[in-house]
Amino acid sequence: MPDQFVDIGGRQLKVSNLDKVLYPEAGFTKAEVIDYYVRIAPVMLPHIADRGVTLRRYPNGVDQTSFFEKRCPSHRPEWIGTFAGPGDRDGTIGYCALDSVAAMAWSANMAALELHAPMARGHDIETPTMCVFDLDPGPGTGIPECAEVALDIRHVLDGLAGLQCLAKTSGSKGLQVYVPLNTPHTHEHCSEFALAVAQVLERHHANRVTSVMKKAARPGKVFIDWSQNSRHKTTVAAYSLRARPLPTVSTPVSWDEVEAAADDGGLSFEAPEVLARVDEVGDLFADTLTVQQQLPAPHG
Repeated sequence: MPDQFVDIGGRQLKVSNLDKVLYPEAGFTKAEVIDYYVRIAPVMLPHIADRGVTLRRYPNGVDQTSFFEKRCPSHRPEWIGTFAGPGDRDGTIGYCALDSVAAMAWSANMAALELHAPMARGHDIETPTMCVFDLDPGPGTGIPECAEVALDIRHVLDGLAGLQCLAKTSGSKGLQVYVPLNTPHTHEHCSEFALAVAQVLERHHANRVTSVMKKAARPGKVFIDWSQNSRHKTTVAAYSLRARPLPTVSTPVSWDEVEAAADDGGLSFEAPEVLARVDEVGDLFADTLTVQQQLPAPHG
């Protein structure tokens, strides 16, 4: 199929290979990837538009080689800007500012199936707006165990000055719990806090929780990855597709759904389901943008 030009949000965009299958098991094509990102943009953009986004590109589909692209490509259209952010070796590089529907369609056309975002906004990369707990199931565990740990984290946070938190699926194997901040914090404070919570849970549930990064510590346990709060780290963005056999999505979920998943283990959503969910319940992650909270002061 020859290149085509489409008008998206008043921008002329060249798209190519629309019939290329990027998810072979599902027969999900590049055209469907672009369509998903264009349609999810109204709820996704508030979560990524002001952050320097890292692209994970799969030019030949999810079962072939991928690469992370932190530095925004020089061949980008002139209307796609950049945010300065931490590079690989302390130097600053320009990350893509995907701040429009057209920009999201452009990245999707490059087979950037996954969009990863930092905890801080692009204009102030030293100030995280959220603290994240990334729950990674070790061998022999899965979504039910992650859901149980997510509920434990929620309980601990509620006990600490009633901190509110929100959950989303990773779109892959695990779950993530976010604490909205939107008040001045440092990455170090967030990392220390997340580690302290992880260690509390590890002490109380040593048989099923670990805060230790080593792979050897993980069989039969859920690893609470507190290190995702580091200045240079990114986490898959809310509503991003994942490069799994099926076009699953990192999906915001309600706590009722997390409680149900702790019992029955079902908590996975594909792109068409996510579009339908958003039509029905709106953006379950909206509070991460507005709720203002303060983490307890770090010990020291």
